[in-house]
Amino acid sequence: MADLDQVLSYVDRERQRFVADLVTWCRIPSISSSEQHRGEVRRSAEHLRERLMALGCTTSAILETKLHPAVYAEWMVDPSKPTLLIYGHHDVQPIDPLPEWHSPPFEPEEREGRLWGRGTVDDKGQVLIHVNAIEAFLRGGGALPINIKMIVEGEEEIGSAHLDDLMQEHRDRLSADFVVVSDTAMFGRGIPSLCVGLRGIAYFDITVRALTMDAHSGSFGGGVQNPANALARLIAGLHDENGAITIAGFYDRVRTLTEGERKEIAALPFDEKAWLASVGATAVAGEKGYSTLERVWTRPTLDINGLSSGFQGKGPKTVLPAFASAKLSCRLVPDQDPREIAKLVEAHFQKHAPAGCSVEVDYLHGGHPYLAPTDHPVYEIAKRAFTRAFGQPTVFIREGGSIPFVRTIADRTGKPCLLMGFGQPDENAHAPNEWLDLENYHLGIKSAVYLYDELSRTK
Repeated sequence: MADLDQVLSYVDRERQRFVADLVTWCRIPSISSSEQHRGEVRRSAEHLRERLMALGCTTSAILETKLHPAVYAEWMVDPSKPTLLIYGHHDVQPIDPLPEWHSPPFEPEEREGRLWGRGTVDDKGQVLIHVNAIEAFLRGGGALPINIKMIVEGEEEIGSAHLDDLMQEHRDRLSADFVVVSDTAMFGRGIPSLCVGLRGIAYFDITVRALTMDAHSGSFGGGVQNPANALARLIAGLHDENGAITIAGFYDRVRTLTEGERKEIAALPFDEKAWLASVGATAVAGEKGYSTLERVWTRPTLDINGLSSGFQGKGPKTVLPAFASAKLSCRLVPDQDPREIAKLVEAHFQKHAPAGCSVEVDYLHGGHPYLAPTDHPVYEIAKRAFTRAFGQPTVFIREGGSIPFVRTIADRTGKPCLLMGFGQPDENAHAPNEWLDLENYHLGIKSAVYLYDELSRTK
């Protein structure tokens, strides 16, 4: 059995090198949504595999998909000990708009106790938290206390489209007693938090057409349908005056919050003013009858993510656009199904399409929501590990975002997914100026160390 004090001392001694290792990996622009960065996503996978091989994993592999590769490694130290499967992803979000970055997104820079750069927190930093904890046991303590398997995919930021195939193809290899995912945020600074719920997602392209070409607004305006006007009316009708979504059947499978769950959420130290200020908002909005945290964690949404139509250049150009389009996403909650929602969205737009307009609804991707079984013993184990590292009580939280793989792995393995994240709510994970709190990074490594130690006592 490894000496835990020596392991933790190793984490302290190597603190700066662990940051430098993250900087090196984040310099690889592994943007999975960009065809021109396809080679960089592969380079990112190969970089990680080399790092894991240097730590003496018993098995490692690049797992191919139809698009971007995943990385697999395992350290099987003793069949009598429990096995932990760690999930993460090495692909990152696009960097647009580039002018808003305070420093180059792929040249990570340390300022004010933070590391700024794309991928620092989502999710390369959180993957390396576990890699560093593994290293600390192997080089600081001499041995791992449990068996560890790791899968790090390259398509999370584009919906994990091929991960279910990987899970089925490698189901024996990926079998484990416990599963941990580090791709979420803590509730706030100094508050160790276990995420026990994630919303799902359904994403669409909506296109309204009425003309075969742009038309002169003086010659045709008022006489034919304007697709931009038509789309605007359709979008305006998606919510009622209380903020509820008007699509028929949309709420049919939404699981109702219990009074106990509402009390747990209400007891959290939520600073609504600070939350609003983090994105420059001045007032809350949304479905009436729910608190802000309830709305962003436990209620479904429908949002326009982008709009495009007609002339976008400088100065005037009086045309009726031939088409108008919108990007639309729905965040889903238990027990909604993204494909069922896709059918409802399609039916709504077709039913309400104005005469003279055609509407195309293209369902791009979806992911199921996840709600953890918090009565499973692993949650108390993780609470103890987190609390030992941070010195503060651990709370259960939910998150409004989506990690499609969580539901996939829970369904495929039959194991609950322990969502043990180390980000911050305002870390700009999908926006310019993404950052990682370096104290959290350090304490996160210690949390992983304590988690492996706690799990070693379960058999």
